[in-house]
Amino acid sequence: MGKGSHVKESIQLAKRSLDGLSLGDAFGERFFGNPTEVWKRISERNLPEAPWQWTDDTAMARVIVAHLESAGEISPHSLSKKLGEEYLREPDRGYGEGAAKVLNKVSHGMSWMGAAGELFNGTGSKGNGGAMRAAPVGAYFAHDVEKVVEQATDATRVTHTHPQGIAGAVAVALATAWVVRNKPDDGSLFEFVMDNTPIGEVRRRLKIAQETSLEESPMKAAEILGNGGQIMAEDTVPFCLWSAARHLDDFKEAMWSTVSVLGDRDTTCAIVGGIIACRTGVPEDWLTRREPLKMERLK
Repeated sequence: MGKGSHVKESIQLAKRSLDGLSLGDAFGERFFGNPTEVWKRISERNLPEAPWQWTDDTAMARVIVAHLESAGEISPHSLSKKLGEEYLREPDRGYGEGAAKVLNKVSHGMSWMGAAGELFNGTGSKGNGGAMRAAPVGAYFAHDVEKVVEQATDATRVTHTHPQGIAGAVAVALATAWVVRNKPDDGSLFEFVMDNTPIGEVRRRLKIAQETSLEESPMKAAEILGNGGQIMAEDTVPFCLWSAARHLDDFKEAMWSTVSVLGDRDTTCAIVGGIIACRTGVPEDWLTRREPLKMERLK
């Protein structure tokens, strides 16, 4: 395969992941509200009415995919400026407080290193914001594991400089790469991810996720692993990878299962959708309900 063909395949995979991510994001977002009513809708598999609007998860992932298509790899400096521009265009997409602070400062001339590095008294954010936009990076660089780790790190540290915020994003990118690669020599999804994820709390909890039976109920698994309710990488990513591993061949069931544990449901559904879409594709009857991605605005 020539270089041009390889690049074309890579961006197609990244866009497929983005479709899954954005659909999961928009689907999960529709299940906030009164817990009793939300649970009734989930238990009855009551599909939300269109349109399904996406959130900051998709807004930032779109920028990453457009950046990869134009530049071929992540430049933190350029990416931070593009993310800042997108934030100013639509600041009401549900950005977390930390990301909003960083992107607002970057859009007004501050370096991403200074803006991201000063969060949480200089420790940086270990939130799940890097993880929620990492799947397309893993899809794009799937055939080069070192590049997956490097580029997922660069895509994350423009807003999340804490090592565990980065580790969560790296783990999601690696899981997506594993789905794309589909190589027996890579071992299981969890083996592949943990072999290449930095040491720390995220990897420790990934080990627990690996040891949690896929026959377990999603609710029980979330009790063990978290459901993103703390908005941190360590209480979000392990459950998402468990849910993805449980539903590698069924996008719709993955979404219903993931949203059923509530928590940060737009983000968890976005992560799971971004990972498995590279294998399952996305259901067209759902995709027509999702708000258009408006990629042309990013060119």
